[in-house]
Amino acid sequence: MSAIRPLVGKQLLAVQNSTARLNVYEGSVRSSKTICSLIDWIRYCRKGPPGTLLMTGRTERTIINNLILPIQEMLGPGRVSINRGNGTVNICGRIVILVGANNEAARTKIQGLTLAGAYVDEAPTLPESYWNMLFSRLSVPGAQMFATGNPESPRHWFKTQWLDRAKFWIRDDGSIIDRRGDFARLQAGDPDRPLDLHRFTFILDDNPNLDPDFVASLKSSYTGVWYLRFVLGKWVVADGAIYESFDEAEHKVPHGNLPQMSRVLALGIDYGTTNPTAGILLGIGADGRLYAIDEWSPPRGTDAELSAALAEWLRDTKHEPEWVFVDPAAASFKLQLYRDDTARVADATNEVLDGIRTVAALFSTRQLLISDRCERLLNEIHGYVWDSKQSEKGIDKPVKLDDHFCDALRYAVVSSQFRWFSHLSTPIPAAKEAA
Repeated sequence: MSAIRPLVGKQLLAVQNSTARLNVYEGSVRSSKTICSLIDWIRYCRKGPPGTLLMTGRTERTIINNLILPIQEMLGPGRVSINRGNGTVNICGRIVILVGANNEAARTKIQGLTLAGAYVDEAPTLPESYWNMLFSRLSVPGAQMFATGNPESPRHWFKTQWLDRAKFWIRDDGSIIDRRGDFARLQAGDPDRPLDLHRFTFILDDNPNLDPDFVASLKSSYTGVWYLRFVLGKWVVADGAIYESFDEAEHKVPHGNLPQMSRVLALGIDYGTTNPTAGILLGIGADGRLYAIDEWSPPRGTDAELSAALAEWLRDTKHEPEWVFVDPAAASFKLQLYRDDTARVADATNEVLDGIRTVAALFSTRQLLISDRCERLLNEIHGYVWDSKQSEKGIDKPVKLDDHFCDALRYAVVSSQFRWFSHLSTPIPAAKEAA
């Protein structure tokens, strides 16, 4: 059981003011918003009204890793026990249901529930329909919800329909907007009446317990939109180039100057039928940096022809990757690779935004370099931009045009991160950063 350090500043203010029906802790990564919300949740589990409690996030696994294990570390395993068989956890004698919600169908998991309380991890990443359903389930008198989240687009539904209508807000600079008087004065249904929502916006510097060197490293890992969101806690539009820190003068390496590869980690493949198939070979050099060593760009063909072409290309490159990570949607091609025993094949990790953020952090810290043999990848990176039409809808999404080698790079990097992450000289946030 680990000691909990005394809360200070905005941390203390947030915990003291988490009295609304909905309490949201949002802002920068590692800014202490999660620990504050968990302290509130533990208190609620002990003293909240009787009835069913629920904790939710993208998957049951992320709920356990991001929330339950830290609670167990704070309170000890005697007070927190995980029942993996039936998807529940016992916190201080209260049974809490765990629900993963990574798609629109997740709302069917909670239909019909009557809840006395709920905790939501990474609320902006959940489907809007699921969120609305969950909030409607809090029908026990005195029920409260506690939610965390990192900033996304300023047009995101979670901001425009919920956060912007808070009746009490402790802002990023510590100033307070208090509309509790309007909430009491105006009738339910009045469009000017705020929601029974308390909002607490944290920035990285609100966490006094972080090592200064770690903070400096974290700040250096982010550029552009990621810096504004995950360091400064701003809800800003993803606009322009996706890899803003990429510079050919710094990131392109003549193939003959590549260092000795300690390991050839992966080949990431974006499979195409009407579009090109693209592959990027990734290794980790003796200098501890990642390198896009070469690219595979076969002509269009059947699955059998592509499998044969890949086997020939791997022989020619004289590099055998430990794994070949293929677009999860390419079922027929993966089956062909299995049948031909072309390589060790697995589904690529395809969390697009998490993957982009990881690649961007590697470029920002100059720990991912690209061989000049990767001509198509180098050409694509400069045109790899955010879709402005999707941004207007509050959605972060790359333009789906000439992005196949960028996708292949992301597959190779993120799918193999468990093999290279601990070898970096400059730490970067994991692909799924704990809030």
